[in-house]
Amino acid sequence: MASTELLKKYNVAAPRYTSYPTVPYWDNNQFDVAQWKQRLVTAYGLHKQEGVSLYIHLPFCESLCTYCGCNTRITKNHGVESPYITALLQEWKMYCDLLGERPKIKEIHLGGGTPTFFSPDNLKHLLATIAGGEQFDDGATCSFEGHPDNTTAEHLQVLYRLGFKRLSLGIQDFDPTVQFMINRYQTPLQVQTITELARSIGYQSVNYDLIYGLPGQGKEGLKATIEEVIKLNPDRIAFYSYAHVPWIKAGQRHFTENDIPQGDEKFALYETGRQMLVEAGYEEIGMDHFALKTDSLYIASKEGKLHRNFMGYTDQHTPILLGLGVSSISDCGTAFAQNAKTVEEYKKMIATNELAVQKGHLLSLEDLKIRKHISNLMCQNQTVFDSDVDAAVLNRLQPMIDDALVSIDTQKVTIKPMGKSYLRNVCMAFDSRLWKQQPKTQLFSTAI
Repeated sequence: MASTELLKKYNVAAPRYTSYPTVPYWDNNQFDVAQWKQRLVTAYGLHKQEGVSLYIHLPFCESLCTYCGCNTRITKNHGVESPYITALLQEWKMYCDLLGERPKIKEIHLGGGTPTFFSPDNLKHLLATIAGGEQFDDGATCSFEGHPDNTTAEHLQVLYRLGFKRLSLGIQDFDPTVQFMINRYQTPLQVQTITELARSIGYQSVNYDLIYGLPGQGKEGLKATIEEVIKLNPDRIAFYSYAHVPWIKAGQRHFTENDIPQGDEKFALYETGRQMLVEAGYEEIGMDHFALKTDSLYIASKEGKLHRNFMGYTDQHTPILLGLGVSSISDCGTAFAQNAKTVEEYKKMIATNELAVQKGHLLSLEDLKIRKHISNLMCQNQTVFDSDVDAAVLNRLQPMIDDALVSIDTQKVTIKPMGKSYLRNVCMAFDSRLWKQQPKTQLFSTAI
């Protein structure tokens, strides 16, 4: 089948599968915080030697990027930093008290918002307190997201001394027309300066975030952006599909669907970018990610150790992920928990000396089985059924088998090269909750 026909057939609304079940299908009615605590403590007792992953959400930005789907708070008032850090540290203390000790941190990521909105001194106070000393253990993987417009040499130096060795820069596109549409400005020179400075300090991995399908984006402009990116030679590149969800993020109403590349046009952007990156020596990792062969993400992929969680793809795998801050999601393997979604609610709940958890999901045995399959597909491009192939799943996979997107050998399902572009669709075939309860309104962005 021609690529155009495949696109029309499979370009449907689909989850990104950072978790299973996906958040819209969490059974919040069967969840309460006491159950979350109990399952977390049980999981920690089993896995404490493996350490935990820690995600800290820093939501503040000085200006609104209109494409953004993240939980943000727009302000130029930096007086919000200290009270928010106080709440984060109180939340961390509550988790340490619950677990009976400060857990070993194997992985930490600062996301946002704009983490570099916070001053270097405030970040140092937050992170050194969480680490229980001056810096994180040598074995910890520490990374943060930086805005090219406000990440300073002091940010880089302070975080490096705390143990951070990975930097992710949100670029999205260098085309001035696109930057105007999405209200996100940075030049190649700014990005080059930060990249070179980070490497001179000692950072081991630099990631760039790029997005295809943005308003005003065209093939020539995207090619020019990727040419600039290739010159700068980042270790990793996340090449995301723009998720147009204006019913969730009001900022996306600043432009209309007429401004956004659709269908064949958007898929051509993806194919153009993907081909350029592969020809430049980047290896495709899972979904949306590319890495040089020297990068740990590629090495983890080849060794079968790639992992995917609410922070995205990682070369570390800990059974427990603790999320601190507004809207952050935690995962103990058998349960998910999400914090309050506004800064005010979050701080109010923490001030009562209670976790700010507002919703969650307790995974059933069936959830755990399906979660394993989807994780295997997302990270290893294959999965194996433990017993007889599920007939319903096989029926849903059959069109993809016919279209040479996947293959099945006895009980092993494998993503074929052409199927990598439709990985979300393949995972949907396993998503029993989605098929049992078809959404009456659009919940997800389209697959391509």
